[in-house]
Amino acid sequence: MRRLWESMNKKWLAGPYLVWMVGFIVIPLLLIVYYGLTDKSGAFTLANVLSISTPEHVKALWLSLGLSLVSTVICLLLAYPLAMILRNRGIGQGSFIVFIFILPMWMNFLLRTLAWQTLLEKSGVINGILTALHLPNQNLINTPGAIILGMVYNFLPFMVLPIYNVLCKIDDNTINAARDLGASFTQTLLWVWFPLSVPGIISGITMVFVPSLTTFVISNLLGGSKILLIGNVIEQEFTKGSNWNLGSGLSLVLMVFILISMALIAKYDKNGEGSTF
Repeated sequence: MRRLWESMNKKWLAGPYLVWMVGFIVIPLLLIVYYGLTDKSGAFTLANVLSISTPEHVKALWLSLGLSLVSTVICLLLAYPLAMILRNRGIGQGSFIVFIFILPMWMNFLLRTLAWQTLLEKSGVINGILTALHLPNQNLINTPGAIILGMVYNFLPFMVLPIYNVLCKIDDNTINAARDLGASFTQTLLWVWFPLSVPGIISGITMVFVPSLTTFVISNLLGGSKILLIGNVIEQEFTKGSNWNLGSGLSLVLMVFILISMALIAKYDKNGEGSTF
C-alpha cells in the first residue's frame, strides 16, 4: 500500500510538467504543423513548405547555413582548447572561471547583443578608439562579420560547457597509458582525447548550430535588417506580413535541421555524457 501511495505521488508530481509541456510545446507545434500545411481557407496544401525553393528564400537559407557553419567552427576552435585548459588545471565545476562562462547565459540575450551594437556602430567604442589613435574608422556594423561575431559571443558557452563536461569524465589513467606507450601530445589528442570527447563535441555543435541557424535578433541588431537570414524571413511573415501559413511552412523546413541534430545526439551521445551540468 505504501509503495502504491509513493508511486501515485510521483505521478502527481509529474503533472505540472505534463501540463506545461502540452501547453507550451505540443500545442504550439501542432499549430505550426496545421498552419504550415494549410492555406488561408484551411485547405490542405504543400505550397507553404515548397516556397522554400523560391530564390529569395533559398538565398536567405544558404546565407543562414553559411554563417551558422562559420560560427560553429569558430566556437569549436575556441572552445576545445579552452575546455582542455580548464580540465587539465583541475578547475572544478564550481570555480570562478567556469562561473564566468556561465554568467552570460544568465543575462538577457537582447542586452548582450545590444552591447555589441554599441561597440561596433560607426560612432561606437571601437571606432572611437581608432579615432583617438589617428587610425581610419572601420565599417564593422551591418556586415556578415558582425553577425558571426554576435553568434560566437552569444553561443560560445554552449560549446565550451558540453566539451568541458565530457573531458572531465575522461580517466587520467587513460591519458597516462597513452603517454607511457610513447604517444606524443598530437597523437594523444587525435587518438585519445578527441574520440572520447565526441559526445560533447556533437552536443556543442548542435547547441550552437541550431540557434545560429534560426536566430533573427542578432541579424536584426548587428545586420541592421540589411542582411536577411531565414529566421528574419520567418519573423517578418508572422509579424509584418501576417502570413502565418507561409511562416509556419518555412518553420517546418527548419524543423528538419532540428530533427537531424536530435538524431546525431541520440547516435553519438547515448549516455548523455555531453550534456551540460
